[in-house]
Amino acid sequence: MYEQPRRPSPFYPALIALSLVAGLFIGRDMGSSSSGPLKVFNLRQPSSSDKIGQVIDLIDAQYVDTVEKNALVDEVLQDLLQRLDPHSYYISAAELRAAQEPLEGSFDGIGVEFAIQQDTVVVISPVEGGPSAAVGIRPGDRIVKANGELLAGIGITNDQVMKNLRGPKGSEVVVEILRRGKAKPFEVTIERGKIPIHSVAATILDDDGTGYIKLVRFAKNTHEEFVNAAQRLKEQGMKRLVLDLRGNGGGFLNAAIDLSDEFLPSGRAIVYTEGRNSPRQDADATRAGGFEDIALAILVDEGSASASEIVAGAVQDNDRGLLVGRRTFGKGLVQEHVPLPDSSAVRITTARYYTPSGRSIQRPYGEGIDYMEDFEARASHGELLSVDSIPKDSSQVFKTLKGRTVYGGGGVVPDIFVPADTLETSAYLTDLFFSGALNQFAFNVADRERQTLQTRYSSSEDFARRYQVSTELLTELERFAKKEGIEHRPADAARSREQIAMRIKAGIARNVWGDDGYYRILLQKDRMYLRARDELAAGRTTPAN
Repeated sequence: MYEQPRRPSPFYPALIALSLVAGLFIGRDMGSSSSGPLKVFNLRQPSSSDKIGQVIDLIDAQYVDTVEKNALVDEVLQDLLQRLDPHSYYISAAELRAAQEPLEGSFDGIGVEFAIQQDTVVVISPVEGGPSAAVGIRPGDRIVKANGELLAGIGITNDQVMKNLRGPKGSEVVVEILRRGKAKPFEVTIERGKIPIHSVAATILDDDGTGYIKLVRFAKNTHEEFVNAAQRLKEQGMKRLVLDLRGNGGGFLNAAIDLSDEFLPSGRAIVYTEGRNSPRQDADATRAGGFEDIALAILVDEGSASASEIVAGAVQDNDRGLLVGRRTFGKGLVQEHVPLPDSSAVRITTARYYTPSGRSIQRPYGEGIDYMEDFEARASHGELLSVDSIPKDSSQVFKTLKGRTVYGGGGVVPDIFVPADTLETSAYLTDLFFSGALNQFAFNVADRERQTLQTRYSSSEDFARRYQVSTELLTELERFAKKEGIEHRPADAARSREQIAMRIKAGIARNVWGDDGYYRILLQKDRMYLRARDELAAGRTTPAN
């Protein structure tokens, strides 16, 4: 079997140097020098942990060039943990703070969603109820300075912006704002506060009574957010629910359990975990579920992982609703978070989780397997286009509550497969999208026409129904794209015309009305959503045996 060459470790030159130091030890002992060998190691037989520390100390003390010891330790720890499995890893103190914010559900700052457009920080929307909204910051405002430091110009980065705008709750920042319609910039003092990071990206009720909730992570506040969103939809007349977990990479195990509990009757199994030194722990549904009777479909794809797969597996194994989409990522390992004294941490795999039927959905990893290139492998094998191309491990066959056959060994396979949509794709559309030109153009249109759009359309629903992307606007996009260095391909542009128009419209809606407006428009041609909605509306609420 071919083995993928390992990428050389960043500290590989230092390890080579160690082998040469060993040669020097021999040379000194054999030669006539009276200075004796280097005094670094204890003479007693070191344990494995002692050996690692002693080698690091040797490098720090004797290596020919200056070495940043802490950085070297970080690299050693990371490499060590990554040899165990793809999900055990070391995380530095700085990285930990950034990684925890989305899962903790909040951070301290001024409360704006922003984007860097043409080397300028532009407010997409102030967070409702946040400090910026309280002082009148508006969508489209340009933040050009923070406490006198320039935040505009070539090379400005998201990190620089966040460094200047975030800060402890109660502290103040003076921002200089440039607003369309005002000749000169003006200053606003904003007192920083606690800013929520939402798990629910969109909450939409379709005209036929289908509710749609887009969930982007599983954090501490996810369950509460979901219940609030679903309850609002229920009060508005929701008859059925489509929960979108596509691209949701997971998060906290307890958040997945609590969400699953909303759909399952008391006593039903949700998930269990078990490891070599971790006794089996079962999580079952309680009597707390508020949405046990609603018709349910869950959208999944190759980006749905971890906690998303727990929910998908629990719903599928209990025959509670429909899974629609493509095979999920396949992460069935549980990590424990272990803090270290310097505020860094280790996340180490301690158990596997198993769906109610007993299947592990962790996909294979280890020597000879390119774990991180799985998506490309799926595409090349045709799995994104054909259900028959999805691999099935005949040695891992399990049964759902009603006796349907499901398989372990690598992700959750949906009940209803929906292939990737390639009908309107083209190289031109890909260039527009991944270059950022399409998003930039949509922002420009929204920015210059914001007041007109808000006056003409009463809501994002009204905009979605009535707004049409004109031929003139598509021609303007073509000219804009050429200036951005994107070659116009007439045949491609004709093939992708509807997709391009929809993306422009959705981008305008996001910049004027936020994510609800954006997703409302995309759903109009979303094949997975439309299939799920139609199945539920036809009364097919559980998969056929």
